[in-house]
Amino acid sequence: MATLHTAKQVATAIQREYAKTPAKLKVLDAFSGLAIATALLQFVYAVLIGSFPFNAFLAGFFCCIGAFVLSVCLRMQVDPEDMSGKTERAFTEYALAMCVLFLAALNYVG
Repeated sequence: MATLHTAKQVATAIQREYAKTPAKLKVLDAFSGLAIATALLQFVYAVLIGSFPFNAFLAGFFCCIGAFVLSVCLRMQVDPEDMSGKTERAFTEYALAMCVLFLAALNYVG
């Protein structure tokens, strides 16, 4: 019973602190969650139904995982208190990396 009480306190503390997060970072978190959910959905589809064009499955799966990783990297670089040129540079690097990732995936599909 004490463990359940402690878990509720931890969940409440996390929820209270996350409420202070700016909306732009929440959108980035939502995109990261969507990317990992899409990768999971593709994996489940490949296991249950099959992955006939295997290169297409790999391109889509790695594109989702890559987008998740790049979004997490951007999330770690962005500081909500300091909206200086560093944030703009981090977003520019993110946008270029996403373009390279999508071009590589498109090239891999054929």
